[in-house]
Amino acid sequence: MKRFIITGITAAVLSLSGCTGNKKEENYLKSIEKEINKSVEDFNNNPVYKLTEKTIDTTDDKHLMEIVFFYLSKEITNYNKEFEIVSSWNKSKQAIYITEIWEAEVNNGGHNQFYANSSGRLNEFLPDALKLIGAVKNSELAKKANETFEKENAKITQYQDGTVKGFSKSYENNPLNKYDDEFYDLKKTENLEQLQVNFIRKHKAEFGN
Repeated sequence: MKRFIITGITAAVLSLSGCTGNKKEENYLKSIEKEINKSVEDFNNNPVYKLTEKTIDTTDDKHLMEIVFFYLSKEITNYNKEFEIVSSWNKSKQAIYITEIWEAEVNNGGHNQFYANSSGRLNEFLPDALKLIGAVKNSELAKKANETFEKENAKITQYQDGTVKGFSKSYENNPLNKYDDEFYDLKKTENLEQLQVNFIRKHKAEFGN
């Protein structure tokens, strides 16, 4: 998803610039890093991302989720404290942030990825968050996935040793896999993005600053 691309590129550049021994490559990577940092700074200072009720009213449905999620993400100043920060928000902010994280993770790597990543700690809020925005069927799915993750945690995580190989192996006969199929089937009957957009517009006072 494009909202995560800038951070990923910056991290990659920083990593590469610390690994190469070639001076020309180092200078080139530093120049790219500088350009990216400037782009991020300009992006952050863009008035459209100073979220207000007026911004919500004047943003079309196609871009509203992107803007609101970006605004919420900016409040996560330390991802080691993501759970604590999100827990302190009002229910409306929690609902949009958590449902968007869940949808993005499952689309990218299934429920196995969602629970394996740090944001998976937010799973306890997920069923209520989905129900709050009107995604009742997805809420029931999330509830079942949570119960399976708790009951079969040892089996699900047995190969997750911090390596790519271990994580890849953890998909084999994973009891969470069946919920991925159900998630994609529900796209036909519950449009999560439209439900999120409708919810934001109805509760815009709880998002603006």
